[in-house]
Amino acid sequence: MRIEEETDGVSASRNHLVFAYYVTGHGFGHATRVVEVVRHLILAGHDVHVVTGAPDFVFTSEIQSPRLFIRKVLLDCGAVQADALTVDRLASLEKYSETAVVPRDSILKTEVEWLASIKADLVVSDVVPVACRAAADAGIRSVCVTNFSWDFIYAEYVMAAGSHHRSIVWQIAEDYSHCEFLIRLPGYCPMPAFRDVIDVPLVVRRLHRSRKEVRKALEIDDDVKLVILNFGGQPSGWKLKEEFLPPGWLGLVCGASDSQELPPNFMKLAKDAYTPDIIAASDCMLGKIGYGTVSEALAFKLPFVFVRRDYFNEEPFLRNMLEHYQSGVEMIRRDLLTGHWRPYLERAISLKPCYEGGINGGEVAAQVLQETAIGKNWASDKLSGARRLRDAIILGYQLQRVPGRDMAIPEWYANAETELRIGSPTCQMSENDEKSSLMNSCIEDFEILHGDLQGLSDTMTFLKSLAELDSAYESEKATEKRQIRERKAAAGLFNWEEEIFVARAPGRLDVMGGIADYSGSLVLQMPIREACHVAIQRNQPNKHRLWKHALARQEAKGQSSTPILQIVSYGSELSNRSPTFDMDLSDFMDGDHPMSYEKAKVYFSQDPSQKWAAYVAGVILVLMTELGVRFKDSISLLVSSAVPEGKGVSSSASVEVASMSAIAAAHGLSISPRDLALLCQKVENHIVGAPCGVMDQMTSACGEANKLLAMLCQPAEVLGLVEIPGHVRFWGIDSGIRHSVGGADYGSVRIGAFMGRTMIKCTASTIMSRLFSTENGMNPYELEDDSSELPKAEASLDYLCNLSPHRYEALYVKTLPESILGEAFLEKYADHNDPVTVIDPKRYYGVRAPTRHPIYENFRVKAFKALLTSANSDDQLTALGELLYQCHYSYSACGLGSDGTNRLVQLVQEMQHSKASKVNDGALYGAKITGGGSGGTVCVVGRNCLQSSQQILEIQQRYKSATGYLPFIFEGSSPGAGKFGYLRIRRRTAKLN
Repeated sequence: MRIEEETDGVSASRNHLVFAYYVTGHGFGHATRVVEVVRHLILAGHDVHVVTGAPDFVFTSEIQSPRLFIRKVLLDCGAVQADALTVDRLASLEKYSETAVVPRDSILKTEVEWLASIKADLVVSDVVPVACRAAADAGIRSVCVTNFSWDFIYAEYVMAAGSHHRSIVWQIAEDYSHCEFLIRLPGYCPMPAFRDVIDVPLVVRRLHRSRKEVRKALEIDDDVKLVILNFGGQPSGWKLKEEFLPPGWLGLVCGASDSQELPPNFMKLAKDAYTPDIIAASDCMLGKIGYGTVSEALAFKLPFVFVRRDYFNEEPFLRNMLEHYQSGVEMIRRDLLTGHWRPYLERAISLKPCYEGGINGGEVAAQVLQETAIGKNWASDKLSGARRLRDAIILGYQLQRVPGRDMAIPEWYANAETELRIGSPTCQMSENDEKSSLMNSCIEDFEILHGDLQGLSDTMTFLKSLAELDSAYESEKATEKRQIRERKAAAGLFNWEEEIFVARAPGRLDVMGGIADYSGSLVLQMPIREACHVAIQRNQPNKHRLWKHALARQEAKGQSSTPILQIVSYGSELSNRSPTFDMDLSDFMDGDHPMSYEKAKVYFSQDPSQKWAAYVAGVILVLMTELGVRFKDSISLLVSSAVPEGKGVSSSASVEVASMSAIAAAHGLSISPRDLALLCQKVENHIVGAPCGVMDQMTSACGEANKLLAMLCQPAEVLGLVEIPGHVRFWGIDSGIRHSVGGADYGSVRIGAFMGRTMIKCTASTIMSRLFSTENGMNPYELEDDSSELPKAEASLDYLCNLSPHRYEALYVKTLPESILGEAFLEKYADHNDPVTVIDPKRYYGVRAPTRHPIYENFRVKAFKALLTSANSDDQLTALGELLYQCHYSYSACGLGSDGTNRLVQLVQEMQHSKASKVNDGALYGAKITGGGSGGTVCVVGRNCLQSSQQILEIQQRYKSATGYLPFIFEGSSPGAGKFGYLRIRRRTAKLN
């Protein structure tokens, strides 16, 4: 970085672009969000010249790069504030006239010459009006990035100040009209001056330190309640007092002057304190509404106690968004100044902020800007007229409202659909618009009697599809399409006048650990965005809607009012299975006791097209067997999963966990997420017949969004959640090769590992015998350890992963065969002591590689976990990637690789070691096959930056070119079933047919 005075010009090319980024002089909020966009542009290898009046440290504390140039020029003034909560409207107009109107001609001349001198490829403005006109005069395209424009803000000021200032607003709007399009941020105001719009997620600064690290640095205990005061200066005539805060609270004050004295329960923050870290480490925020405070409160799920500002018209739109996601509590100004804070703070910490939308708006905006600079045309005039009309109408409402009266935002404006979207798998545009519309629809369709949607758009979509089923039930249109059959069958499941319970469970991305789970390894798993939803309803048997064949079956048996289980599963057309399953619940009984798991396995295997039902109905048998539950009511279940099958991301676990969560909720069963996961594992091991470990179910049940679940599989000890550092990102790339935990390869490798453990225990017992033998003259010092404790522990080894790599290499590796015939093993050792696999006497099993893998994998996972908490550096990312590579090749040595996954890992390596990556400091660092192997998905680790996303997409296209298959990309995360809980809903009376 260097402060720019003059420049001789920089040549631009497709790979090296030059951006001129103008930043408004209004406060620091604009500069801080610009930092995030600029950071991604620089990471992509481009030069960015920032034109700003903000202090250098706002940019240099976050970006240290020779590609950043800062030019200290102020071209507008924003809103002039009389104090932290009051805007002086007349002074704002006069200051703008002095700053931007009077010297306009000289500003344009200077900027046109400067833009030519740096050879700018694109002008970006947030949101300086004259920058757009200067760009047009210089023959350069321009784009604005903002949630409001100054013509909207100043329009009301003109109404108050007099018509002689009106030309200011017209000139600002005219300047903006030269902009090619607007990158619009969530919480936006009407901006009719812009011809076209692209919506992006929240632009939020990344975190540098964890909550624990911040509190440790500030010497604040974890049990202290923290409120951060974020006003950008102090309200006029305001003096903080000790009694303002409840006992046990501490206030962190931003922007306090050096001379200001604070009570003992308040603390000054340094002028250059990195506020996102402080915000994320606090329990709530007290301040004024602005884009920066609102976006960071939403992103970090921090309750926000806000005080309104006078005459700042951006506020109602941001407040609307804040309250929509249950994150805001309004404090009246009198209570702020008199210190009546307690009820507001206590109300705030009782909130459950539910924003789950994107926070990568900086990355997305940078991608749009980069593609615009190299010539892509985003403009689309097809729908811009309607959007601009909506904006103009709201602007008219704003100008005509009674002075001093708050602005009411019409619902049709807040929920208006976005006109232009980016069709990239890594860009989710207009998420707030879509979610707002879905949320309103859900509330209109259902009373939510218990639970919280948590802002999850997939849950809202599921409820919307549920609401549409009753109309499908009445439809008489016949069709042979299976998808319509599913919906018609589902429509007949529920009595719409009764309560329905809904549960949700995500799939998982195996970051580290994989098949070592059954050997007791530490594993690190991330719940993915894709999830399974299950809706359930209990009905008395005599009120239960029965399908015709189920009714006929009961009549044939001479039964009446017998509890029935009916299941509909969406997506059956994708896997050639029946969309429905039903059975008498009495079929689960064998006399007075539940049938055995072995009999249930045979029962569900009778019809291959309905074998899938074991994952759902098997939950009921496990609850009957393990917890003694008896089901007297009929049960209707609808299963809708977005977790793709056969891709190694635990589609089966998500179905099991969602099903058990729903059944437990509907029957009032209190089961902890950990116990629920263990019960679901029994479904898969004993009823489905797949010999999986428990990490899949545990992640689906206990995981949290954007964190890795750390679990020691001995058998299932959750060690906690590991924060994914802000600069690290994980992706999953599907190879297109179907993965199956129940496949022979997985089972044979598991058997080989248990055989190896048996052999090691036998060898350790022999060592123990020799150690204590007095007949052979064995010198105990010939052993690696002069103690008998290690051989004693190894002779009774419960889990392979409790054996250290150096002990394995020193004493046991040479005693293990590469492979062994099942019959020979059974003859010598009798059993391998694995309750979920059976040795085939006529088959050869690999032993050494399947045994070595979990021993070394456990060590790799521990190292990986430690590295995640180390300092941010290229060495850290390189080491993380190397551990993934080592894991991948260890899988292959066991025989669990595949051509597709090997090709994807090779593509990641080629990308990592390419000249372009080396020049730009690298983006992708490693990859590995996941889960049970033999196909499925590859996990990739990389730097959390725009270049990484571009490289992932390039790998996707290269793989398609080589194989003809376009891989599915998994990115993003969502809460596990335990965190989600359940919904209890009832159809609104007005919506019933």
